[in-house]
Amino acid sequence: MRTVVVIGGGASGLFAAIGAAEKGNKVYLFEKNEKLGKKIYITGKERCNLTNNTDIQEFLKNVVRNPKFLYTSMNVLSVEKTLSFFKTNGLPVKTERGNRVFPVSDKASDITKTLEKICVKNGVNIFLNKKVIDIIVKDGVVKGIKTKEGLFQCDSVIVCTGGISYSKTGSDGDGYKFAEKTGHTVIPLKPALCGIEIKENFCSKLQGLSLKNVVLSAHYKGKTVFSEFGEMLFTHYGISGPIVLSCSSMINRSEISKITLLLDLKPALSNEILDKRFIRDFSDGRLKSVSTILISALPKSLIPIILEISGIPSWKKCSEITSCERKNLVYTIKNLKMNIKNLRPIEEAIITSGGVDVKQINPKTMESKIVKGLFFAGEVVDIDSYTGGFNLQTAFSTGYLAGLNS
Repeated sequence: MRTVVVIGGGASGLFAAIGAAEKGNKVYLFEKNEKLGKKIYITGKERCNLTNNTDIQEFLKNVVRNPKFLYTSMNVLSVEKTLSFFKTNGLPVKTERGNRVFPVSDKASDITKTLEKICVKNGVNIFLNKKVIDIIVKDGVVKGIKTKEGLFQCDSVIVCTGGISYSKTGSDGDGYKFAEKTGHTVIPLKPALCGIEIKENFCSKLQGLSLKNVVLSAHYKGKTVFSEFGEMLFTHYGISGPIVLSCSSMINRSEISKITLLLDLKPALSNEILDKRFIRDFSDGRLKSVSTILISALPKSLIPIILEISGIPSWKKCSEITSCERKNLVYTIKNLKMNIKNLRPIEEAIITSGGVDVKQINPKTMESKIVKGLFFAGEVVDIDSYTGGFNLQTAFSTGYLAGLNS
C-alpha cells in the first residue's frame, strides 16, 4: 500500500483523492481552508455548471490551451462517466441550454458534499486548515511534504492547488511555487474568462446595456484571431458577457495594445441589405430625424454614439442624409471599433491561464517527467477552456487520472 498526499481539496483534488483511494492507497487530503471545495461553491452563480454534455471531439474544441494533452484523462473520466458517477452516488443532474450540466437541486454545495461523502466512504483522511508549505524531494523522488506541524512522509504527492483567480477561495499560487522549486517551468499567468477594459469612453455611457445576437471579433496584425456570435454587456470599464469572456481567453497571450475589437451589431444583415433597409426607412420617414428612425434598428442609448462615430448630427432629417453618410452609418453598425486598454485583473478572472508546462507532465498519468511521484492536476496546469462546464470537467478528469496513477 502506497501513501498518497493530495494538496488542495477543490474539484481536481477531490477527484484525485477518490482515484487514489480506489487503487487501494492510503490517501491524505490537505486543504488550507476551513472547508472543501470553496471555489466550487461559487461556480455557475452558486449552481455549479459541472460539465458540458457533449462528445470528446466537441469538448476539446472548447479547450483553448493544450487540448491534445487531455485525450487520456478525458477518456479515463469522460463526460458520460462523470454524469454516471454523480447519478450513481445519489446526485441527479440536468442538462440545460448550451449542453451545460447542473445538479437538479441547483446547489453547488451538493457537488462538494457528494465528493466529500465519497472520499470519506473510500477512507480518505481529510485534514482541513492544514497548509502544505513544501514538498520534500530527494534525488528526483518525492519523499514527503512539510506543514507547520512538521514533516509528513509519503510516496506520492498530487498538486491540486488551483490558479490565482478568486484568491479569497484559497487559490494563492502555492502550486506554482511548488512546481518551480521542484524544477518545473511555469508558463506566465494571465487572466482568462474575464472582462475587457476599453479605451473609448462610450462604453461607460452604455453601462448596463446588454446586446444579443451580435458578433465580436478580435484582429491582430491583420489577422482575425477571434470571432464569436452571442451576447455581451457594456460596463463601467468596457465590455463583458459570454462572447467577451471567450475573447479574453483567446487574446490574453498576445500584445493586448495591438489588438482591435470590432462589434457587428447586425450580423444577420450584409452591408448591402442594411443599406437598402436604411434607404427605404429614410424615404418613408424623410421628415423625421435620423435618430428617431434608428429606434427600430438599435437600442436607444446606442443611437447617439453610433451617429457621432458616423459623423451624422442626431437632429438631421432623413431626407438630408447623404449617400456617403448613410454608408458610414452602415459601416459603423457593422464595425463598431474598440481599442483595448487591458484585460480585467486576474483576481476577477473566472480562471487562470498559464501554469505548469504540460511538456513536463506525462499526459497518460499526470506525473511529472522531472520528479518521480509528483503529480499535477486541474487549474495549476497550463490548460484552460471556455465557459460551459469545460474547466470543471478538465479538473475532474486530470485529478482522477493522477489519483489512479499515484
